[in-house]
Amino acid sequence: MIPRYSRPDMVAVWSPETKFKIWFEIEAHACDALASLGVIPKANAEAVWKARETEFDVARIDEIEAVTKHDVIAFLTHLAEIIGPDAARFVHQGMTSSDVLDTTFNVQLVRASNLLIKGLDRVLAALKSRAFEHKDSVRIGRSHGIHAEPTTMGLTFARFYAEMARNRARLLNARAEIATGAISGAVGTFANIDPAVEEHVCAALGLTPETISTQVIPRDRHAMYFATLGVIASSIENVATEIRHMQRTEVLEAEEFFAPGQKGSSAMPHKRNPVLTENLTGLARLVRMSVMPALENVTLWHERDISHSSVERAIGPDTTITLDFALHRLAGVVEKLVIYPANMLANMNKFRGLVMSQRVLLALTQAGVNREDAYRLVQRNAMKVWEQGADFKTELLADPDVTAALSPADIEEKFDLGYHTKHVDTIFRRVFG
Repeated sequence: MIPRYSRPDMVAVWSPETKFKIWFEIEAHACDALASLGVIPKANAEAVWKARETEFDVARIDEIEAVTKHDVIAFLTHLAEIIGPDAARFVHQGMTSSDVLDTTFNVQLVRASNLLIKGLDRVLAALKSRAFEHKDSVRIGRSHGIHAEPTTMGLTFARFYAEMARNRARLLNARAEIATGAISGAVGTFANIDPAVEEHVCAALGLTPETISTQVIPRDRHAMYFATLGVIASSIENVATEIRHMQRTEVLEAEEFFAPGQKGSSAMPHKRNPVLTENLTGLARLVRMSVMPALENVTLWHERDISHSSVERAIGPDTTITLDFALHRLAGVVEKLVIYPANMLANMNKFRGLVMSQRVLLALTQAGVNREDAYRLVQRNAMKVWEQGADFKTELLADPDVTAALSPADIEEKFDLGYHTKHVDTIFRRVFG
């Protein structure tokens, strides 16, 4: 992923140095297990660990791979250069390359998940803080982009919090799904290596032994993992799109923080654009782009082919790095979002009480008017607001068919904003406990 959309901690998970360190640990722990089983001399296993004190030379490994055309063999050759041929004699005993590659990939995905969880936690904290700050800040709810009924800005943040909390639970499940390792040999039968070696290596790396592998770990696990990241990305876009809408000039209920010295447009000095949330929409597309290839990777020939390999070398780092960046960018947007309660009230009153139409409709039915007639009475007065700029309550009070069923006091009461916010605390208890 390009540096513009990368954070150092996540980039480090996918660096060649990190990868080769994990490769080494897998090989060294496997040697320990083989020595304890009496398969290789204990002295050889101990000698392998000497490489822990040495930085692996990435350039040298690349140089060897240019000749061998095989990355794991290149690494093992370089390891032998460090620890000596005798110590290296039993390294990789009974193992196949995928034992190293697949187990490493899952270690990296687990570590990436830990960073993503931290990002989600920051988003959740920001959403919760803003939800309570604006729990009672009334704004108009919209359906189809059209004014519907009153809600609060706090409820808007609360529903996003609930969505992100579900995503956190999904990511925990995805991390558990992917936290497996396999040291099972060429076709997964343990013919040349004892299952106890797999158990030892997995325990050392914080993984669970794969229930049954072939030459590779089953890719349905990875498909579920990347699908989960795609869902999280879509939730990020969901929040970002709402903020973009709120920042529209004719709405302006909230806007991204505009820093001193920031410029909005090269041509128009007045512009303050929602560039961060627009960027998040684009980043979400990049994350979701990995989902279909991950699903297609589930199908491999027999015990293994490498059609999945090139895909995962790209989507592993690119997707987690992008999502990590997006989560922290979203958290920053929410933390610093500028909110305008006065504009929210002004927008709600723009159509002079029209948003109270359902209350009047229900009151008429409760007063004995059949629903079809009640709907017609309310709608004909509502259309005067849309088409003539009339005041909804004034029109209702002047309509003899309405006042035949409802007194002026009854009509007046139907315009009480508090009616629409009376259950906010109940919803907050459900969301936040």
